Amino acid sequence: QVQLVESGGGLVQTGGSLRLSCAASGSISFSRNAMAWYRRAPGKQREFIARITSGGFTLYDASVKGRFTISRDNAKNAVYLQMSSLKPEDTAVYYCNSVDVGWPWGQGTQVTVSS
Repeated sequence: QVQLVESGGGLVQTGGSLRLSCAASGSISFSRNAMAWYRRAPGKQREFIARITSGGFTLYDASVKGRFTISRDNAKNAVYLQMSSLKPEDTAVYYCNSVDVGWPWGQGTQVTVSS
């Protein structure tokens, strides 16, 4: 059973930074999977924001490009999201998941950006 645990969220002022972490556990071949970060803002559907392939190639949604950086550590079965220049519209619950497999969703981590 795969388990995803996101952490690192919190309350931050506009322009601030946060680093999110996602740890994957269970019988998985983490290093072979492309991983992605998603977010769900209040009253909205979950949306894609960034992905990283097994080889380290990255892709970002236009809304976060240049402000967020996705990275991974295959030895730790972990993926990270460095967020900078945060805006109130970045307020959401943030989730990670495999792009290739679609594991059960974790509980997410809340990010709140105050104006």
